[in-house]
Amino acid sequence: MAEHPTGIPILLEPLVSRVLAPNPSPFTYTGTQTHIVGDRDVAVIDPGPDDPAHLEALSHAIAGRPVAAILVTHHHRDHSPASRPLARATGAPVVGAAPFAPDYEGGRSDAAFDRDYAPDRVLAEGEGVSGDGWTLTALATPGHTSNHLAFALPETKALFSGDHVMGWSTSIVSPPDGDMGAYMASLEKLMERDDRVYYPGHGEAVDNPQRLVRGMLGHRKQREGQILRLLGGGDPLEVAAMTARMYVGLNPKLLPAAERSVLAHLYDLRMRGLVREEGASWTIAA
Repeated sequence: MAEHPTGIPILLEPLVSRVLAPNPSPFTYTGTQTHIVGDRDVAVIDPGPDDPAHLEALSHAIAGRPVAAILVTHHHRDHSPASRPLARATGAPVVGAAPFAPDYEGGRSDAAFDRDYAPDRVLAEGEGVSGDGWTLTALATPGHTSNHLAFALPETKALFSGDHVMGWSTSIVSPPDGDMGAYMASLEKLMERDDRVYYPGHGEAVDNPQRLVRGMLGHRKQREGQILRLLGGGDPLEVAAMTARMYVGLNPKLLPAAERSVLAHLYDLRMRGLVREEGASWTIAA
């Protein structure tokens, strides 16, 4: 994406442009992509981090047009914080994913959450917003987070997939808010659709989405198989030990995220009666 620098609107198709935020990292790839949908009036999807340069770039891309809505796929800090200053600047409502949930019993919430995210309207499955020549409809895709939504643009059969399906990597599924069973079910749900293209929150557009989703399902099932084979040796194993053997050569900065995904797989396998937890270790269920 070197040809797509931050802060410059890139036209993806007549109704859709994107603006890349200046927040690259091992978890965000080149940065968060904010998508602008519409012509005479617009919707802004995932406004991104509360960064003055990015907000200025969005203002330039909007170019004085009415903003019908600011849509948020989920409440992570690289996606939703700019919704607040953008709403103040444009007068547009913030709609989409449900707000931040209270801390989970026995632990603190994920530091990646935007605790101040407060939408004016939460969208349920099938609900949406519309403007002049465009419609955006919410599709519940929990898994990466419990409140994750994708947004379908039926006029062009495009889907804004947020972090559920990305154009560069598989998503992190981090319990307790992330749920591997829900994530897999959401992928299966996407397989039943006939979307032409995905516009993800990170990475390039996905031109053959069904093939990618099929590959993602296969990849997760392979990880599940790895866990069952490792535990099938008979010795109890901790998550860190399993992760080190499953993700050989991974960037060390990403190992904690990989451990969270392994834990998510273990929770799903436990729910299905295939493994059990023994203190800090895991074994095959008897």
